[in-house]
Amino acid sequence: MNDSIPDSDTMVDLTESQFIVNDESSHGVTLDKVNLKETESQGDGVSRILSNYEIGQKLRQLRLRKKIALVDLGKHTGLSASMLSQLENGKLIPTLPTLARIAMVFDVGLEHFFNDRKNKRVFSIVRSTERLRFPDQPDSAIPGYYFEVLSFGATDKSMSAYLAEFPKRDNRNPRHHSHDGAEFLHVLKGTLTINYQSEDYNLSAGDSVYFDASEPHSYICRADEGAQAIVVTMLPRL
Repeated sequence: MNDSIPDSDTMVDLTESQFIVNDESSHGVTLDKVNLKETESQGDGVSRILSNYEIGQKLRQLRLRKKIALVDLGKHTGLSASMLSQLENGKLIPTLPTLARIAMVFDVGLEHFFNDRKNKRVFSIVRSTERLRFPDQPDSAIPGYYFEVLSFGATDKSMSAYLAEFPKRDNRNPRHHSHDGAEFLHVLKGTLTINYQSEDYNLSAGDSVYFDASEPHSYICRADEGAQAIVVTMLPRL
């Protein structure tokens, strides 16, 4: 296999604007039709997730293994040595096109930067200020419920957890949905009706339900104060 670095004349110029700055002033993230609690907190959460992959450290290891100076690497990528140094130190996060170009220089695939070669045990904290709030249907004027992902930072999950809020829906017909695996729901406050196999089941605060989620099901809250629940979905057993 060829370990040589491609000639700099064959490389496409990259500008410093192709980077996401990993600080509070610029997060490089745009989410349409999503209610955000705090844009700053959301950006911090995304940056923290990406930092878990230690892309800068992996880049430094590749460069040192090839015995290439920052200045020389800059000639092949079109980036300044200063910019590359900030990338290696975790102060900048590359966009995928930029990372793909760097991967080409070192003759590795993109997966090199996202594999966890240390085989770490999964442990991921999600701060309350980092969560995003989504409607169940982005285009719906009156969503059936809103949810916040409680475990978005973890990879290779066998389950997913959500904080769900159900506004009052009166007599509107709820939208049925289904998915593989099982689902567990625990009502934190209010009352909630779950329709499952054409039957309505009323749940109050403190009540829980576990069911096969491959069967179409829906939720509806008719109480003025709305309802809130923890929802956990699990992958099907092999």
